[in-house]
Amino acid sequence: MEQIKEIPVYLFTGFLEAGKTKFILDTMQDENFNDGKRQYLIIRCEDGEEEYEPSAFGDNVSLASVDDVQSLTPDRLSAIQKRAKADVLVVEYNGMWMLDAFYNALPENFLVYQEIFLADSTTILSYNANMRQLTVDKLTSAEMVVFNRVSETTDKQELHKLVRGVSRKANICYEDVTGDITFDDIEDPLPFDVEAPVVEIKDDDFAVFYRDMTEDTEKYVGKTLRFKGIVALDASLPAGEYAIGRHIMVCCADDISYRGVVARGMGSLKLKTRDWVTVTGKLSMEYSKLYRSEGPVLTVSAIERAEKPQQEVATFY
Repeated sequence: MEQIKEIPVYLFTGFLEAGKTKFILDTMQDENFNDGKRQYLIIRCEDGEEEYEPSAFGDNVSLASVDDVQSLTPDRLSAIQKRAKADVLVVEYNGMWMLDAFYNALPENFLVYQEIFLADSTTILSYNANMRQLTVDKLTSAEMVVFNRVSETTDKQELHKLVRGVSRKANICYEDVTGDITFDDIEDPLPFDVEAPVVEIKDDDFAVFYRDMTEDTEKYVGKTLRFKGIVALDASLPAGEYAIGRHIMVCCADDISYRGVVARGMGSLKLKTRDWVTVTGKLSMEYSKLYRSEGPVLTVSAIERAEKPQQEVATFY
């Protein structure tokens, strides 16, 4: 049986005139990336001011275009790759298209090796204010965010906050008009003390806590936590267990979803779904039917009924 060849994909996202083409041009001219041996295919999903000249890279680079998001299908991408006999794909993605369209269109043997979000530092905050959902869509899975056209007057703190409001894992760097790059070194302290005997999570900080806890669960294992949340009963859980969490919004009303952890122990309370309670308990990693795998489980030592917070939906702002 013939083994299917794995095709690495390097995905560059960002809005029109964000500097994607220039960044890709520089990348393709880097010998550490373009080794001159493998066949590279650049797939362009929008037209900007910069133009590609594949011949400038050598005979091992070709160019293709996908002008309609409806044309993004596994068969189309596979056909483009096979026609170019490409070993590596470099994709300049259209900033107005949601990323799900791309990931859903990837053939099984296409693997995204790196996703980089490019942004013009002079316009990205305006894009975020007017097209928040599209901005969050690109930031959520980006491994690196590059802010270009940075000057001495650029407010890096605001750009940093923009990224960290969506992702704590993405690396951030700033490119000035001369092409010099500096990496973000702004400290990102949590709004609560993880080393305290009892880690107190304020109502306004639940979204930040939940994201940090899911990204770095080991940091919280063995810690005693105290926070307010909504009870969610689930028939798959044993008696005395339930979910405790909050509804969290990342960018807009369409993406509000309930996020919580399994909790064990109701005390003397008779709980029902949608009850607001304040819980104190120690976090551990255990198998749960709700997760269908290991996940965070809170063993509750104290529980009391609570008034819902002024802002019921938790946000990152």
